[in-house]
Parts: sequence; structure tokens; C-alpha cells
Amino acid sequence: MLNGNFGFTTAELRQLRAMKTPQGIQRFLDEMDYHLADTAWSPRRVLRERTAHCLEGAIFAAAALRAIGYPPLVIDLEAERDTDHVVAVYRMGGAWGAIAKSNYSGCRGRQPVYRTLRELALSYFEGYFNLRRQLSLRAFSRPVNLARFDPLNWMTTDKAVWFIPFHLFEVHHYPLLKPGMAKRLARLDQRSFEAGLVGHRRNHKQQ
Repeated sequence: MLNGNFGFTTAELRQLRAMKTPQGIQRFLDEMDYHLADTAWSPRRVLRERTAHCLEGAIFAAAALRAIGYPPLVIDLEAERDTDHVVAVYRMGGAWGAIAKSNYSGCRGRQPVYRTLRELALSYFEGYFNLRRQLSLRAFSRPVNLARFDPLNWMTTDKAVWFIPFHLFEVHHYPLLKPGMAKRLARLDQRSFEAGLVGHRRNHKQQ
């Protein structure tokens, strides 16, 4: 059973609640460095290290949303010839918004103005591309409430939380494109490509 602090110390929970709003959580992530390591840190580790990649940023955001009274929901954005992207989602005033950490400027958070999760997922389409300038987003998952992993102490464990992305791989995904649409997609124009790479970090394995 989790205690009233969700397993966090009083000081940690105070830091999370000081963010106050989804927008405050997004600002906290934006101010954090993006790292390229193949890790799956818990929100406690992210809070301590002050760095995260997209998966860790979404999991952290879900925990922070929970601390301020929202359910800890995430969705997986599934790509073709590219990596998936995970975002935390929330509803405000009947509309969906998102919080995200990304190495690409167009794949971060979204304001709560989307009527459905499909609309929200489609808002990432133009900014979701690989380094060959191919628009790569293809599907989005149903929302997953990370409270299901409370017995594994997903918010505060010192162990890797790979069980979260493994679960996201298995949940149902909804296609965003109709058959044939992908074949008709043009490559992203150079100006949009360069804009999307503002602040992009690259390692030696990326071409």
C-alpha cells in the first residue's frame, strides 16, 4: 500500500506540488537537460538527477500530475522507421493536453484544447520526423494509468522501470493514417526540419 505521500519523502512531494499545474510541470521538464542514455529512471531518480529523456520525462510528468490531483496517465505514440514517443496526458475543462520531454522541439507538451486523444495525437504529426526528413508518426495507444504499477513502486524505486514501456508496447494502438496515406507523404521541408531540430542532441550512433 502506498502512503499519503505516494512513497515520496515529504521534501520530494513538496517539490512536485510546488509545480502546481500541468503547465508548471512542463516548465520544469523544459528547464531540465535531455540525456541520451539507455535508461528507465523512476520519477524519484529524475527529480534527483534533473535530467531525463522522453520516456522518463513522461513517467515523471505522470507522477507529478498525480501529486497535484490528476490521474497518472500516459500514451504511447508509435512511429515507423523511428523511435516511439511517450507523453503524459491530462484533461482540463473537458479537453485533453499533454506534457512531454523530447529531443525534437515539436514533440513536447500540448495545451489542453483537444477534444479527443486522437486529435491530440494528430497534433504531433507534422513535428514527428526522423533524420531522413520522413514524417513517421503512425498510431497512438489507449491511455494507461500508471497507478496499475503501484505494487512495483514505479514512482520511487531505485531500479529501472522498463516494465512500463514493455507494457506500452503491448496495449492497443489506434492507427492515425488510412491505408495508402503513408505512401503519399512528402518529406518534411528543410526549414521545418531545421526548426524541429533546435536544441537537438545527437550521439555517435545517430546518422
